[in-house]
Amino acid sequence: MQPAVVLLSGGLDSATVLALARAAGFDGHCLTIDYGQRHRAELAAAARVAAALGAVAHRTLKLDLAAFGGSALTDASIAVPTGGVQEGIPVTYVPARNTIMLSLALAWAEVLEARAIFIGANAVDYSGYPDCRPEYLRAFEAMANLATKAGVEGRRLAVHAPLLDWPKARIIREGTALGVDYSLTVSCYQATDEGAACGVCDSCRLRRAGFEAAGVRDPTRYTHRP
Repeated sequence: MQPAVVLLSGGLDSATVLALARAAGFDGHCLTIDYGQRHRAELAAAARVAAALGAVAHRTLKLDLAAFGGSALTDASIAVPTGGVQEGIPVTYVPARNTIMLSLALAWAEVLEARAIFIGANAVDYSGYPDCRPEYLRAFEAMANLATKAGVEGRRLAVHAPLLDWPKARIIREGTALGVDYSLTVSCYQATDEGAACGVCDSCRLRRAGFEAAGVRDPTRYTHRP
């Protein structure tokens, strides 16, 4: 087993990525970022997922992006959209979030002498986030190999985004086959402290539609169903 840093949010996608990384022969060193998100229940979910899927290590790093705001996920004065998925970049986009998180994962990977970082970016079901695009991830990987001692010395690092072109239904089917317990995960942008999902935000709608399309029972606890 080779070491890999896995960005683990506690949501459906990142849980599936951890399972895929392990199936591909990597030991998961999971990194969760407490960035001041309003859906803080996902932090506890990440710890549950890491334990259930046999992560070698799990660290939660505190970083207060709420100090900048600019997103419905980090600024309580900006409402989370509940009217359905729309085109364009939504207010739930957190400025530079994936760049920040991948940079932190890169720092840990270099210390671990890991040559792989896994991220649950997806550009199919919802492509409104600019930092979930394949060209962005390729650019970050190129930068990582220019900016690190490991890269300069020839120990190249790869950024893996195995879910990038998978629809949500396939993510759920593949994860289920690998034993992911999705009842442990939290995907809702405004989940309660106990992890109950609102049922009407974009993330909830995509998650519920994915289970329906996959033909898999949805274990999510919703406070409301539209």
